[in-house]
Amino acid sequence: MPKIPAMTTYDAHPMHDRVVLITGGAQGVGRGIAQAVLGAGGSVMIGDLDKEAGAACLQEWQVGDRAAFRQLDVSRESSVRRWVDAALARFGRIDGLVNNAGIADPLREPLHTLPLEKWNRYINTNLTGAFLCSKYTLPALNKANGAIINIASTRALQSEPDTEAYAASKGGLVALTHAMAVSVGPSVRVNAILPGWIVTDAWQKPQKRHTPKLSRIDHQQHPAGRVGTPEDIGALAVYLLSSAAGFVTGQHFVVDGGMTVKMQYA
Repeated sequence: MPKIPAMTTYDAHPMHDRVVLITGGAQGVGRGIAQAVLGAGGSVMIGDLDKEAGAACLQEWQVGDRAAFRQLDVSRESSVRRWVDAALARFGRIDGLVNNAGIADPLREPLHTLPLEKWNRYINTNLTGAFLCSKYTLPALNKANGAIINIASTRALQSEPDTEAYAASKGGLVALTHAMAVSVGPSVRVNAILPGWIVTDAWQKPQKRHTPKLSRIDHQQHPAGRVGTPEDIGALAVYLLSSAAGFVTGQHFVVDGGMTVKMQYA
């Protein structure tokens, strides 16, 4: 007879002894993910263009040598290479990468007047940046049987008018995710998170931090009954980075309070 399936003990610290690199990790969703990893017992190397925000994170977290920061421009290959090298020098290993850095503004501009320079800026930062960071962390991730998360957007699935550059960059991340999952598996798993409306006002550097102004309608239009927070993304990120998600790869997960499944006729 087959053995009785064992009862798995819940791991309260699924990131224990794991090192996760997070781009754009000093503010907003990136900071939410970093704090979730730290709360789950892991260590983080955050990269961000904003040095003040990075320094504020380390000062406020007070987690000692479990957190480090280095300024990072994901659109520049040399910057990415130095950032990854610094992480390996500091921690000696890389177990996870979260490609979160990107231009958040959807940029509403008609396609027929959109300058090529602006189009390239979105693609280079939001999409090429994820490629570069994945490229340089992959050798270490292979050794660790690690995981990559690409932070895309629900705008990869639905759009407002005149947002082609942003939508294309986020849609590209979803395609990059399943392509990489096939190429780098089984040693490395790759998934994407597609956030909806996530309020990050309270997750900025201290001088820009404020309480968000949200109406009852803002919350009620979501089937979940509220607007999202960085903790919502961080919780899923920890799962996808952990061994509990060992059978999950090549997927994209929408975290939007149910908005993309809600019929919205005017």
